[in-house]
Amino acid sequence: MRIILLALFCAMAIATQPNVVFAQATEQSSSTAPDYDAWRSVATQAERVIDAGIATDDTLNELRQELVEFRSRFLAAQDANQSRIASLREQISALGPVPEDGATEAPEIADRRAELSEQLTALQSPGIAAQEAFRRADGLIRQIDVMLRERQAEALLELWPSPLNPVNWVSAADAVWGRSFTFYTQVVGALDDPAALREFRSNLPIVLLLFGFAGFVLLRGRRWIERAVARLLQEGGTRKSKRVFAEVASLAQIIVPVTAVVAMAVALDLTGLIGDIGSDITTALIGFGIVYFSARWAGGEIFPVVDTPQMPLKLPEARRREGRFMSHLMGLIFGASLVIVAFINPDVQTDAANSVILFPILVLAGIVLARFGSLLVLHAKLCTEQGDDRRFFDRMINILGRGAIVIGAGAPVFAAIGYVQAAEAILFPAVISLWLVALLIFISQMVSDVYDMVAGRKHDDPDALIPALISFALVLLSLPVFALVWGVRMTELLEVWQVLREGFRIGETRVSPTNILSFIVIFSIGYMLTRMMQGALGSTVLPKTKIDKGGQKAVISGTGYIGIFISGLVAISTAGIDLSGLALVAGALSVGIGFGLQNIVSNFISGLILLIERPVAEGDWIEVGTTMGTVRSISVRSTVIETFDRTDVIVPNADLISGTVTNWTRFSQTGRVIIPVGVAYGSDTRKVERILKEIGDAQPLALLDPAPAVHFTNFGADALEFELRIIISDVGFGLSVRTEVRHQIAERFQQEGIEIPFAQRDIWLRNPEVLRGGAPAPAASGPDPEPAQPKAMQYDEISDTDAGGDVDPDGPDGR
Repeated sequence: MRIILLALFCAMAIATQPNVVFAQATEQSSSTAPDYDAWRSVATQAERVIDAGIATDDTLNELRQELVEFRSRFLAAQDANQSRIASLREQISALGPVPEDGATEAPEIADRRAELSEQLTALQSPGIAAQEAFRRADGLIRQIDVMLRERQAEALLELWPSPLNPVNWVSAADAVWGRSFTFYTQVVGALDDPAALREFRSNLPIVLLLFGFAGFVLLRGRRWIERAVARLLQEGGTRKSKRVFAEVASLAQIIVPVTAVVAMAVALDLTGLIGDIGSDITTALIGFGIVYFSARWAGGEIFPVVDTPQMPLKLPEARRREGRFMSHLMGLIFGASLVIVAFINPDVQTDAANSVILFPILVLAGIVLARFGSLLVLHAKLCTEQGDDRRFFDRMINILGRGAIVIGAGAPVFAAIGYVQAAEAILFPAVISLWLVALLIFISQMVSDVYDMVAGRKHDDPDALIPALISFALVLLSLPVFALVWGVRMTELLEVWQVLREGFRIGETRVSPTNILSFIVIFSIGYMLTRMMQGALGSTVLPKTKIDKGGQKAVISGTGYIGIFISGLVAISTAGIDLSGLALVAGALSVGIGFGLQNIVSNFISGLILLIERPVAEGDWIEVGTTMGTVRSISVRSTVIETFDRTDVIVPNADLISGTVTNWTRFSQTGRVIIPVGVAYGSDTRKVERILKEIGDAQPLALLDPAPAVHFTNFGADALEFELRIIISDVGFGLSVRTEVRHQIAERFQQEGIEIPFAQRDIWLRNPEVLRGGAPAPAASGPDPEPAQPKAMQYDEISDTDAGGDVDPDGPDGR
């Protein structure tokens, strides 16, 4: 009875489980669903603001940020209940196709189909609503981006008063005088304030300590660091450990002085006497320190004092000194511009004043940038004159140098006309871009040195692949930074990431970067595990078996193919990529690929057959068509044969399967050699046969069974023809055996007085006087004399060919 009740309880639980799961899924989706009422309110407000077109940039950015948050929620909600939806679709598919018009199905199946369809519709509705809201939010965001981009372009192309017009100089002088007077007033007011003086006196010890620290570091510490780094680089030479330590220590040339500048700025701020303008200047002073000392460091790295093979730019010492000076000057100009802008506050000044104040800075920066460009172009020119192969790096340096010259010369011209903002937008980003390039060069060199140190590589070894790949990855990762430098807004970069995150759809399948990254990670892990298994089989397991070398290679290759195939399947399944929606596309592509790659597929299948059946293995001596040699390697697509001339011939695997292949050494090393011999007419044939038999039996590689045989093959035109046939134990020594047998035959025939004939002909000239230029002799009255009979000819032709398909004369020992 208890068993029956337990069975009924389980049946009821199973019957009610789908409804429970559906309720839980619906409840969960409703709890995590976005607030669509709030979304409609925000979307309506955004549409009104966009249509009005009078909102400020800050307002548009705040509104855009709110829209981005909603869009992220909608993107996540699109994939809600996907597993349950897939399960319901499979359940509906299991019920069979929907009956056609006029046809009926069982009532219980129809009821179940209707119930499942209702559940499917309820689960799909949140995703459909999320897709609609996502498209609306994405459209609003794009409209805001267009508005901000148009405003940015209008600001850059705004024409200010020309700084060359003396009328505008008065505005600039008034602006400088006004800000100076305000700063003076703030300082005097602080000095007259007793509370400010009391704070100054209380902070005076700390202020003096910070000024003393800053002065000592800037005057003495910086020079000590620079000398120490230069000494390490000079003493290290090609020692990677010292070079790496010197490269890391060189960063102290930025960190330590900037720390001193920060201490100085903090000391000025602690005085409490500098006012609001002074506070802005101290903040800009920190930026000045970072810019200036970073420029000094970059100049020392790109234009080093010590002449080393690792120099990025191949320039003479005088040019490198000029490059370091220009780096210092650019750091001063750039840093000074930060301080001047903080002091002037261009937002409260007129366009004429800003144009005149910023123009000298732009001119000086343009001159220095143009000089930088000339040095970069000089590097490329010297590399070409020295006959060095122009690397991609050298070509890019040449392009950067020419671009720097154009920008350095053109930006001041734009500023002189009045396009000051446009000149700033191209000049300062160009300077920062050069600094970023110097940073990338430094990091790439450091990565290469660290890799060489860890791997124990020598300085004259060729460049390694891993550091090159890391450097390439760093360049790719730096592209967003370059984009930000050149005026691309962070929101636009995030928008690109959002597009990548959204992915793309192929049918019902959505592919996103997350899926791709998961696939790459899982497949890489599977690939490495496969390689590890292949290594373990090849070094540990298979050598202990009785499988020959070719079989071991076949097992290792087969393991690799199976492992890669399984890794791909697991990676696709783990990444959540549904390939059912790609069936139609894959079918269409397979037709085109089948026609275009049929030869490759044929070779691939043939390679698998070779690895499984193994009619040919590595080390075999084979003959394919006119190619003869030793099999060097068998891959999936082709087989490499090393001929006896030490040349490699690549033979497609399909030729080995569909064509005729002669394998001389696959199953046995034995083979037959045939030595044809001719003797003069009149020789004792029995004696010749006995001598040849003795010579054949005396060969150490000749088999006893079957024993060497001598055959009297023919009465030739010039000789009696014999053949000595020997079966040797190693056909690879066929040429050596034939050579030794011929030597012995010549010696024995000479000793026994047996003549080896050679061909001879007598030539009679009927009218030799014609050749000498005389008249022909008169014809004889008598009958024509009978022509002399030619002398008996002796002929001996020794051929290494065998009509029966014997071994080629140039065997492996004739290499």
